[in-house]
Amino acid sequence: MTSARNETDHGPTTLDALDLDLVAALQSSPRAPLNVLAEALDSSASTVGRRLTRLVDTGVLRVVGQVDWALLSDTHPYHVWINTEPGSARSVAQALTALPEAQFVATTAGPADIHLTVHSRARSDTAQLLTGTVAGIGGVVSTHSELVLRAVTKADQWRLDRLTPERTTFLQRDAVTAGDVHPGLDVSSLTVQERAVTRLLNRDGRTPAIEVARVLDMSRSTAHRVVQGLLRRGVVQPRVEVEPALLGFPLEVAVQLAVRPGETTAVAQWCADHPSARYVSVVAGSWSVVHQGVFRGEDELAEFLERDLAELPGLTGWGVSVVLEVLQRYFIRRDGNHLVGHPTSGIG
Repeated sequence: MTSARNETDHGPTTLDALDLDLVAALQSSPRAPLNVLAEALDSSASTVGRRLTRLVDTGVLRVVGQVDWALLSDTHPYHVWINTEPGSARSVAQALTALPEAQFVATTAGPADIHLTVHSRARSDTAQLLTGTVAGIGGVVSTHSELVLRAVTKADQWRLDRLTPERTTFLQRDAVTAGDVHPGLDVSSLTVQERAVTRLLNRDGRTPAIEVARVLDMSRSTAHRVVQGLLRRGVVQPRVEVEPALLGFPLEVAVQLAVRPGETTAVAQWCADHPSARYVSVVAGSWSVVHQGVFRGEDELAEFLERDLAELPGLTGWGVSVVLEVLQRYFIRRDGNHLVGHPTSGIG
């Protein structure tokens, strides 16, 4: 598949076949060297390097280091659904992106005007953040908050289906992957060096050990050991940040699911296994599960709602919020489909 390019001040707004294959390869192995990416894509390292540099420089793509929640706070995030005064949804959303705790900000159609995900810096700050700071923004009429109990799947696990199993295996053969999922990171066990390296990887998940050594003034062997350790322990999980619309998924929704007692785990896992799932969380509130998914169009969404969900046992109801515009995702501002800057999350 090859598509025409439409260049804007930011860069390409349509990605061609090699661009899409490169995104898929990076999703499979975000830290793969250029020569490995090139071999997997039947291209040259110089060509792949130029493509990657252009996509990064124009704000189309970032490889960031997703960090364990425990590094951000001693509590979990909240989904917040906000209704605003008529005509003020976008200005309120823009104001929300200025909050350092704002992980995700989008205007929506449906029960609420804005979908916000916030992660307070400390449990003791949560009440003020939700009932004071967010609710007190001019134009906000009402808010409804739900605590995220656990994430069943995150965006780093969503894949663009373009590579053969053989190519995926080739890309992942030397990748450092996290071990078994742990119940929570012991933040106190991280050394000063590990925290410094984590901050670098959070900003750029492809930062090589040699660059870590240079920036932090440590030996290459120490930098390599610390980077590998953080990756293996799952403290940092590299992920590709690129807007789904550029990958052929222009329709994004948050489906809130009400579930019978005892069925939450099964329903959440079913959602996580669905190909549309980018982020699925179990929540405490009016709903039990929030499924944030992406679709190629309205027909695909209709099939998900009318066929897939309708046949899922355990559901007692659902609501749908359609994303109109994403202004911030994983602490990175968006300008249309392009990324502005790097993650602004504060790592403790």
